[in-house]
Amino acid sequence: MRLDKFLSHQLGISRAIACREIRGSNVTVDGEVVKDSAFKLKPEHQVAYDGTPLAQQHGPRYFMLNKPQGYVCSTDDPDHPTILYFIDEPAAHKLHAAGRLDIDTTGLVLLTDDGQWSHRITSPRHHCSKTYRVTLESPVDEALVSVFADGIQLHNEKDLTKPAVLEILGPTDVRLTISEGRYHQVKRMFAAVGNHVEALHRERIGSIELDNNLGEGEYRPLTADEVASIGLPVT
Repeated sequence: MRLDKFLSHQLGISRAIACREIRGSNVTVDGEVVKDSAFKLKPEHQVAYDGTPLAQQHGPRYFMLNKPQGYVCSTDDPDHPTILYFIDEPAAHKLHAAGRLDIDTTGLVLLTDDGQWSHRITSPRHHCSKTYRVTLESPVDEALVSVFADGIQLHNEKDLTKPAVLEILGPTDVRLTISEGRYHQVKRMFAAVGNHVEALHRERIGSIELDNNLGEGEYRPLTADEVASIGLPVT
């Protein structure tokens, strides 16, 4: 990769600004100042900008984050802090959430710079399941288990939701697994049966479960098996 393109990607700046920084003797390769913007980087080269090392990226990246409340899953938002605040990685701005959560919803978010991989999570064609822990305002009737399995008629929607698995854990505590990603779907499903979601926490996407060792705002890379599991049937 050309040095100016690498610097542009790493710092989130334009190629023109990257070239200016290179010409200004602010970039070193293996400890030596390089002023040639077209310099070809090799994988073994050690690059630094203004004395700060910049790691070269080789291949796509995959992370899981335990998202707290109050953060949005977009990469740039003028009104709210984004989940990238927690990601201490080179060129973090190139990562995106593979399946977003609302600002008040907590739990598992997967981040990647692999667009095809994230498409297998978000595309309705792949029916990637998501599991949520739900705290409700009112007690839940056992009869709702079969109602959710048959599909729910959402307000202003023509088709029923796809069959969902409802597990009742307590009077106002349930676990819900859905295979769609309609707008505010979980909240709207419970609203359709006369209840209100007070707290929502995503536990699983496909067969990838939120790591119990991750506190709120903490993240880790996905394992090779976790990455490979996306797009495969959940067993």
